[in-house]
Amino acid sequence: MFEAFILGLVQGLTEFLPISSSAHLRIVGEFFPNAEDPGAAFTAITQLGTETAVVIFFWRDIVRIISHWWLALWGRIPRNDPDARMGWLIIIGSLPIGILGLLFQDQIETTFRSLWIVATMLIVFGILLGVADWVGAKRRTLGDLTYGHGILYGLAQALALIPGVSRSGGTITMGLFLGYKRADAARYAFLLAIPAVFASGLFQLVSSLDEPSVFSGIETAVATVVAFIVALLVIAFFMGYISKRSFLPFVIYRILLGGTLLVLLSMGILQP
Repeated sequence: MFEAFILGLVQGLTEFLPISSSAHLRIVGEFFPNAEDPGAAFTAITQLGTETAVVIFFWRDIVRIISHWWLALWGRIPRNDPDARMGWLIIIGSLPIGILGLLFQDQIETTFRSLWIVATMLIVFGILLGVADWVGAKRRTLGDLTYGHGILYGLAQALALIPGVSRSGGTITMGLFLGYKRADAARYAFLLAIPAVFASGLFQLVSSLDEPSVFSGIETAVATVVAFIVALLVIAFFMGYISKRSFLPFVIYRILLGGTLLVLLSMGILQP
């Protein structure tokens, strides 16, 4: 139960920061007495807690987007209504991770969870985030979002199927490269994650009912609740932070964490 609590805390702290929550859960699990990977299913289910925090934080936006999308679908309001258009952009942007998640499910739950891959992705995508934050024009807002950009965002989100990439980090990096402001890139990244995370978490929840797991159902539930509470605080902090500051601290942290992990793996202190 204590380990589940700690992992829930880690999930809530890292899900929305561009440092990869799945990588942190994978790493922290190695330092518990049994040194066991919590697993992709546990990660996906606890993400239901953090994504519920997103729904609450952006509740007004979500209700407005869904209602306008529905009304525009039936011709009640103009089809080019900004919120109705955002609804389509979220649907389109969610397709890549849904398709690739099904195609590479076995690799996601096994090969991709190698700590060698996790460490490499932390460093590589940390550098990419730094470059994007440096060269990005930061002029575009969500009103400038095109369907083509939505697909590119979606492809970037799909890379987060590999632990170490970071769902928010990958999509925000793409947004910065496309010239979007930091807060706008993050806002779309969070909204875009909702369908993918809920679909993945509910799929893993149903699948785990008949499969053995590292943690019991009660322990996983505790981790999910803890992740939800912590995530609410983190979202508020992060949205305020990036409106005024750069991503440099997160870039440095990713590189240091990935480098430390490579050293520990090379010395045999950790097993991949």
